Amino acid sequence: MHPKFLALAESLHSSFLRLTSCPPQTGRVRLPRDVPRCGVYLFSEGDEHLYVGRTDRLRDRHREHWSGRANDAPFAFKLARHATKNLAKGGPTRKALEADPAFAAAFAAARERVAAMQFRWVEEADPNRQCLLEIYATVVLSARYNDFINH
Repeated sequence: MHPKFLALAESLHSSFLRLTSCPPQTGRVRLPRDVPRCGVYLFSEGDEHLYVGRTDRLRDRHREHWSGRANDAPFAFKLARHATKNLAKGGPTRKALEADPAFAAAFAAARERVAAMQFRWVEEADPNRQCLLEIYATVVLSARYNDFINH
């Protein structure tokens, strides 16, 4: 393995530990102003870690996950897809799903569920470290709603 990549990979665990030890926020709250702008975040329910993401707009991204439309709330949208069994690649479009009353109800319920989850974060400004830390945390925590499938 190339030494530059190895050094980067070996530095991820300390950031991972900071992420998992971050005191969680729950509910429809605005994150404190001192929350870093850039970072990796984690949604959990109790001891089950469900979704890891990364962003350069941490405070806004947190709120979008439970208050946004389908394009802004990918985790809630994915939960709604699972709830309605709309998982097939090449199935209904996002727009068609949003127009379906059953899916719209499932999406609203999923946004409520996400709002009630524990939300943790760790600051990470470097985009390469963000990307690798998202993958690292997803693998180590077995975050079942993450996938890295190309769309």
